[in-house]
Amino acid sequence: MIITVTRFFLFFVVIFLAACERQPAAYHEQLLVFGTVVDVQLWGVEPKQGQQAVARLAEDFDYMHNTWHAWHPGPLGRVNELLATGQPFSAPPSILPLIERGTELSRRSGGLFNPAIGKLIALWGFASDDPPKGPPPSDAAIRAIVDQHPSMTDIRRDGIQIQAQNPALKLDFGAFAKGYAVDRAIEVLRELGINNAVVNAGGDLRAIGRHGERPWRVGIRHPREAGILASVEVQGDESVFTSGDYERYFDWQGKRYDHIIDPRTGYPAQGLSSVTVFSQLADLADAAATALFVAGPEEKNWLPVARAMGISGAILVDDTGNIQITPGIRERLYFEPRGDSQLPPEVQLSAPL
Repeated sequence: MIITVTRFFLFFVVIFLAACERQPAAYHEQLLVFGTVVDVQLWGVEPKQGQQAVARLAEDFDYMHNTWHAWHPGPLGRVNELLATGQPFSAPPSILPLIERGTELSRRSGGLFNPAIGKLIALWGFASDDPPKGPPPSDAAIRAIVDQHPSMTDIRRDGIQIQAQNPALKLDFGAFAKGYAVDRAIEVLRELGINNAVVNAGGDLRAIGRHGERPWRVGIRHPREAGILASVEVQGDESVFTSGDYERYFDWQGKRYDHIIDPRTGYPAQGLSSVTVFSQLADLADAAATALFVAGPEEKNWLPVARAMGISGAILVDDTGNIQITPGIRERLYFEPRGDSQLPPEVQLSAPL
């Protein structure tokens, strides 16, 4: 296989005691895949072991990127072509697990996370390597898709045979494929005997173990300012994923249109700037961040979704700068610029999950 992932940054540090006794090494390497930088940090490994582990991840990430891409030629594109016929066909083993997991997560979110709205995403111009510039699509074009209510329940399965029962359905796994890939990467590292690591895909991550004698500590991006909103100590085995209106968007006549589409309306979700979700599994955190963003800033709307999906914590920043956090993560959040756990005045505690 030809590996197209670019491995462009590598360093490792070996710490010695005063008596020159060798201590566990930290290994750090970065990959360019999924259109972002994937940062891999390992603790307690030798350089050769770290290099071999990251080479394995690079190969796996490259395969997943090419297989799950929503608009480049590949297995997912072929699946979408066959789904459009309405006829049954054998799903490739590289795609079927994502259909199964995507269906489960969509059900738990009440349909707010919906991988079946690929046609809406493409209509808005977000199924492209080039960012859209506007104008937004017409109300009639949006309504033509929304009125057909494409959902994951429109896929009928019999063993490995699947077929679509809705011509408006088109799969796009962009709202959780990165999390799914991070989970697979953590599985591989554990298989290789590495139990202290962070796999960070463009600011979305899963961490296991510790960084020596201390927990891993990571930053959460501020949605409107340079730098981070807060840092958090990650507990043992935990994922931290953020959805924001700053990731992919275009401005048209003074209004921002972001890539997080509300399946109920066909328009970009309104009211929030970012949602950060905490859970053990990365694919769950990834999907839940999208679902809560779509649910909106009102606690009565997003809190039932968070509870139904089974996440362990959340931070929501609305489009006026107000912040809501769930109580369970309060004591390990350190807000900038103070750098302590005292809550700024714009932060409110929600009801517990």
